[in-house]
Amino acid sequence: MIIGDIPQAKTIPAVGIETVGMTMRFGSFTALDNVSIKVPAGSFHALLGENGAGKSTLVKCIMGFYRQTSGQLQVDDREVAIASPRDAATHGLGMVYQHFTLVPSLTGAENLVISRTDVPAVINWARERKALAAFMETMPFDIPLDRPVNDLAAGEKQKLEIIKQLYLGRRFLVLDEPTSVLTPAEADDMLGLVRGLTQSGELTVLMISHKFHEVTKFADAVSVLRRGKYMGGGKVADLTTKEMAAMMIGDVKLAELDTRLPVSEGAARVLAVENARAADRSGLKSIDVDGLVVHSGEIVGIAGISGNGQKELAEMLAGQRPLEAGEVIVKGKRYGATRAETRDNNVRFIPEEPLANACAPKMTVTENLAFRTFDIKPSGSDALWLDGRSMRKRGQALIADFKVKTASPASPIAALSGGNVQRAVLARELTGDVDLLIVSNPCFGLDFSAVAEIRARIMKARNAGTAVLLISEDLDELMEMSDRIMVMSDGKLVYDTPAREADIAVIGAHMAGHH
Repeated sequence: MIIGDIPQAKTIPAVGIETVGMTMRFGSFTALDNVSIKVPAGSFHALLGENGAGKSTLVKCIMGFYRQTSGQLQVDDREVAIASPRDAATHGLGMVYQHFTLVPSLTGAENLVISRTDVPAVINWARERKALAAFMETMPFDIPLDRPVNDLAAGEKQKLEIIKQLYLGRRFLVLDEPTSVLTPAEADDMLGLVRGLTQSGELTVLMISHKFHEVTKFADAVSVLRRGKYMGGGKVADLTTKEMAAMMIGDVKLAELDTRLPVSEGAARVLAVENARAADRSGLKSIDVDGLVVHSGEIVGIAGISGNGQKELAEMLAGQRPLEAGEVIVKGKRYGATRAETRDNNVRFIPEEPLANACAPKMTVTENLAFRTFDIKPSGSDALWLDGRSMRKRGQALIADFKVKTASPASPIAALSGGNVQRAVLARELTGDVDLLIVSNPCFGLDFSAVAEIRARIMKARNAGTAVLLISEDLDELMEMSDRIMVMSDGKLVYDTPAREADIAVIGAHMAGHH
């Protein structure tokens, strides 16, 4: 099938790849040590391993971002030299990255068209839009291609990244955590489509994932890396999740969720949102939130398909999106999220994508850990001077307590892995008295043990009496952690249920707007 002059994946058969003795050294550090894996044409292969295991290094060697120190890459049983992503593309290799590569100021349609190598100097947009409309009819998701990418939610951006690769007709696709911000239904739709393409021989997939239920449901085979080495693998049907986890993490015991304590009768109402209205990201609709209440020692989970107002709700509570009507009430008083109000009420906030939204990337780990306390003395009065010694001492204690892996407390926080940035932000936000914790997608793109540890930290805070509002697009996470689940659809809260009585099908129907 050809749309316009754009060849689609259906015109070309899938290609297989094999890494043979792939080794990558950075100075004296060996990031990848003699790794050999085979991904046959038309297969759906999962690549597992914790952060730092070598997964990203391996796929960057495959995609031409790195030139391996030794070893070779074979595409369809022929050795190839891939010196750049452009070389990879000529062999039909594509990748959907964990961090978005779209141009934020351009629309979805513009991003798709400019991604082609044959873009004409003068683009016939009427023709391109017609071709794109026909192409999008073959896709399982409905994404507005006429809106700037900046205005899309994280889940919508991720879908557009996958669509871009399919639009370009890639025959082998690396998916790096492709469903991190998708609902289970969206993830199943997308991975089902991709698996269908592999089964029909049109596509080969190598998926990096930390979600075992996705691996067992969609992947044919699995390869596991640990500390740069191949630890094992095989057909998914022959392996249990326990065996996969053991290959990933060795003998390290995972942090377990704290035993859940019952929500006490008559627990204090810490957060209430009443008739609050604010403009959405497009400025064309409004977000109307009423009846949201979170009690002390309770986790209230907000479920919803990406782009239904969850991001705006978080911004309303953080004071980043002005209210046009209504109010946010914390501990019985109107709350405007000023620094003074936040401190007086012991409110803490962990936003989505913490490196971008909760850190100063070029500042050190120590400095980022001090953002809550640098301007007050231990007595509580305002500090006139920075106390570097106390900051360093406190930073080292938090790094140790929350197991933040960093070369040095003086390293820029941007140098840390995603899981360690999240641990650092949690260390800062969960230390001291916390009466209200607002968390948004806390485990986005994190590895297996980091997810367990971060959820345990949040549960520990809840058990200590903290009121927790957990906004997450991972329904499994909400079902596991929440006491109550509320569904957000089209900018409104449309459903409320105790988690222990929750029916996933009913929640899913409300998420999809059938209510």
